[in-house]
Amino acid sequence: MRTGEPWQRLKRSLELCAEAGADILSIESIGGKEVHDEALMYGDFSGIVFALGVLAPRDMSWLWAQISEICAAHPGVVSGGDSACGFANTAMQLAHQKMLPEVLAAVVRAMSAVRSLCAFEQGAVGPSKDCAYEGPVIKAITGCPISMEGKSASCAHFSPLGNIAAAMCDLWSNESVQNVRLLSGNAPEVFTELLSYDCRLMNTAAGTKGGALQLRNWMTASDEWLSPQAAVLSPEATIRIAGAIVAADTPYHRVIAAGRAAVELLKDGVTLKKLHLSRKEQQWLTRIDEALSAFPAGEEALLLELESQYGSLYDKASYGL
Repeated sequence: MRTGEPWQRLKRSLELCAEAGADILSIESIGGKEVHDEALMYGDFSGIVFALGVLAPRDMSWLWAQISEICAAHPGVVSGGDSACGFANTAMQLAHQKMLPEVLAAVVRAMSAVRSLCAFEQGAVGPSKDCAYEGPVIKAITGCPISMEGKSASCAHFSPLGNIAAAMCDLWSNESVQNVRLLSGNAPEVFTELLSYDCRLMNTAAGTKGGALQLRNWMTASDEWLSPQAAVLSPEATIRIAGAIVAADTPYHRVIAAGRAAVELLKDGVTLKKLHLSRKEQQWLTRIDEALSAFPAGEEALLLELESQYGSLYDKASYGL
């Protein structure tokens, strides 16, 4: 991943985009996904933490140092941000299909912010990618602008985050739209109109005294407790998860801290009878809580512990291991 033709082609692509006058360079990278996918499908929380806390941050830090260097060599080109789509959005879609628990997808969402943060530690300044639903956590930590998508991106995917995703966005997107014919016109035209209405409403709220805060609160309240995945993206939840991340010293410890913060948020919601979970979801929440308390103190011990299970899935040299 760090050498060879695929990397050279990608690097050249980024350079050519910058030379051609691109405004922002961003990418949806997937370092660590080869382990995360298998761990996710088997509900193996140790493998998930290993992928998000050990492998992905290493790849992100290396990759985004390269991207920021390319941007620095081309005045006017901004290094934007990454997206944990290949991790957290994969979990979100599998949960939507009832293939894994929603509470697991929610905790993965919170933990995925750690690997996305690495881009900003290497010089990215935003806006982050629209499919990075972890964007509010990144914004809380860095203050950088974020692009988000939600209800107007239902053309690309379904989600329980239709409104709350807009509560803290700076840019609003619909991600991708197939060029198919609808009654009113071609789908890209239709969804561009939807976006324009959304943005006009947001801009009007922002230009009205107290309007932005009111719209934010409505967006949050309409989604927050209808799903565990929405509950971890409220303004309050975002601040709690961000605080847990910055209080930890390494990506490995940050991922565990973010997971614990998400679990506590969900447990609080259940205790206050705001969040309603099925018996099976509650069992999984307890299982995740117990797993987070059992991790070794250092990532080296986890690396050795999981070598026999996942060692054959990834190239150690590509992660500097």
